Parts: sequence; C-alpha cells; structure tokens
Amino acid sequence: MKISAKTTIAITLLSFAGELAWGVENQYFNVFLYNVIIPDPLYISIMVAASALTATFTSIFFGALSDKIGKRKIFFLIGLPFWALTTAIFPLAGLVRPVILAASLAIVFDCIMTFFGSMSNDAALKAYATDVTTLKNRGRISAVMEFTVLFATLVVYGASGFIIESLGYYDFFYIIGASVGVLGIIGAIIAPEVEIKKPEKKYWETIKTTFSISELRNNRDVFLTLSAAMLWGIAFNVFFPFLIIYMQKHLELGLEESSLLIFVAILIAILISIPVGFIVDKIGRKKIAIISVFIESISLIFFGLSEKLIFLGLSGVGMMFAMAMWDISSVTWIRDLYPEDKRGQFSGYYIVFTVLAAMGIGPFIGSAIAKTSGKTFIDEFGQIGYIPPPLMFIVAGILVLTAIIPLLFANEKKEENK
Repeated sequence: MKISAKTTIAITLLSFAGELAWGVENQYFNVFLYNVIIPDPLYISIMVAASALTATFTSIFFGALSDKIGKRKIFFLIGLPFWALTTAIFPLAGLVRPVILAASLAIVFDCIMTFFGSMSNDAALKAYATDVTTLKNRGRISAVMEFTVLFATLVVYGASGFIIESLGYYDFFYIIGASVGVLGIIGAIIAPEVEIKKPEKKYWETIKTTFSISELRNNRDVFLTLSAAMLWGIAFNVFFPFLIIYMQKHLELGLEESSLLIFVAILIAILISIPVGFIVDKIGRKKIAIISVFIESISLIFFGLSEKLIFLGLSGVGMMFAMAMWDISSVTWIRDLYPEDKRGQFSGYYIVFTVLAAMGIGPFIGSAIAKTSGKTFIDEFGQIGYIPPPLMFIVAGILVLTAIIPLLFANEKKEENK
C-alpha cells in the first residue's frame, strides 16, 4: 500500500493541529492553573487525571464506533472545530472566584476540551494512520507524526513565553485555539476516506470485548508493549506536568527563558531524530525502544542534578531525543500488532495504558514529591505554594527503567501485511 501525498499532508495537518492543542494542554493549562488560580501541584494532578479518564472513555467508545461504521473522517470533521473552541475558552476559568470554584471549572473545561480532542485524535487519527500504512512504511508515517509532535512542541515552547509575557494568558489561548481550528479543519476536509474492515460483532458487544480477558490472551504482545508504554508514561508524568513550573520556581528562570530552553532542546532533538523512522523500519522496533529507555533515564537524572543552563540544555536534548525515539519505535511496534478489524478499539487500549494509567499515577507521584520534599512559599492571595524539587526528575529517571521488563518478553510481528 502506497501512501499518497494528499494522505500524508492530511495526516500531517491533523496531527500538527492536535499536537499543538495537546502541547498547550499538557503544559500551559498546568502553568495557568498554578500561576493564576492556585499554586498547589495537587490540583494539577487532579486535572491531569480527570482529563486522562475523559480521554480513555472517549477513545474507547468512539474508537469502537469508528470501527463499526467503517469511517474515520467524520470524527475529524466533528471533533476539530469543538476542540479548537474549547482550547480557546479554557482561561475563562481564571475569571471566577472563589479559588476552589475557579480550579474546579478549569478541570471541567480541560475535560471538555479533552473529549473533543480524543474523539478526533486518539480514537480516529491514530487508527486512520494504521489503516493507510503497512509494516513496510508504518515507521515512516510514525516518524512524520512524531515530527509533528516535536514541531508543535517546538512552536508551543518557542512562542508561548513571549506571547504570554506580551499579550497575557487569555490572548495566548485564543491564538492557539484559532490555529488548531484552521489547520485541523483543512486537514479533515482533504483527508481521503479509507475503506476499512468492519468488525462482525455489534457495537456494544465490541465494547464488552474491550474489557474481556480473552482479548488479553489473544493479543499478548500488544499488551506487553502497552505495559511498557504505560511504565514509560508513568515515569514521564512524574515530572512533565510540572516542568515549566520547576524551571520558573526552583531554577528561578523567567517564563520566556524556561520556554526558550525547552525550545532549543526540542529543536536539536528534531534534527538528530529525523532518521529514526527509517532506522526503526530497518533494524527493528525493539532495539530502538530499549536504547531510548536508557537514554531517557540518564538524561532525566542528569537534568535533576543540573543547575547551569548548559547542562540543563544538554540533558534536555537527551530527554527530548529519547522521547522521540521511544514514541516512533513503540507506537510503530504497537500498531503493527493491532488486529486489522479492531484498530479503533485498540487505539482505545493505547489510551487506557498510556493516558489513564500513566497520567492517573505519574502526576500524583510528582505532586507528592513536591509537597513532601519541595520548598514552600505564600502567594499574593495568602495561599501556600509548593515548589517542585529536583528529586522529581531523579525518581522519574529510575522509574522509566522498569519499561524494559515487558519489552524483553514482547515479540515483534514478522509477517507482512498485504
């Protein structure tokens, strides 16, 4: 199966728009909640976990639905406009008082935004990317999508600090929402519909099988690789929701400096990770995935022990490069193993492991470390603030090594698709 230029452009636009929204949600929703509403990492953990729960159920139900009706494009066309709108309105929670109500409303807004994002991106786009590829070229499309992740993150971190400092949080979210809408809707319109094999079971029977033990037994290697992705995700989410806050409050860097440092690290990581997709197709998913775990572990520990910008930059490059290696190799591997008639459903499994479990556990470990080992301060409203400490990165660096265990027992799929 050859991938057309039109399909590649559509996937690129859809993926970039989605990753732009996720990049802002994963970092600057947290920064807004911490800096504008309440400086307690626990609320960030609750928001991350609540949105993860929303993403999980949305991806499972809509992923199975897209399998059942045999179409993906309709979910792009419905989800993208509302995803853009709900990204833009998130900061309106900051206008509400008392603080607890504002924090609660921010969490609700995040969940609504996540619902539409998961419908179009997690449930439909990831299955669509599998539909239009084969074992021979899937690594390349995974590399394209990973490039959009890195490039969107690059844009977010490169522009966010400057926009927020000059225009404020509200205009920043409006600009991001508009960008997501324009790019995503164009991608949704030009995306060619693809014929997919529909499951024979009825919709609700398919949903039931999502939670059945037989699926686990019949797809052992899928769940081993998903378990590895979960363990990686737990470690990653110990520190990632608090990354900018750590740099602002512990390292005492400005928002512009913090964003710029991550921008440079991502830019270098993009350049050195370009060949990874081709290497994954050549030498295999498993080897690259295991190597990336070790690089991530070393980089995280080094980042936590660093205070000077040069060492923070070097370890930051290592973190981002390892993340790109991991995402390209593990996602390609997992997609290789999906049953052909259940790709939407299994995209739901991917969210259960990498979003619900990872984001439901990791941030609470991070916030617990911050509240027990971090410094405290009193903000302008008299609230106690907790500053994320370096220990957060060291713990994450140790935890990520556990991802190697299930990888060692998982097999790569050898047979070719037609």
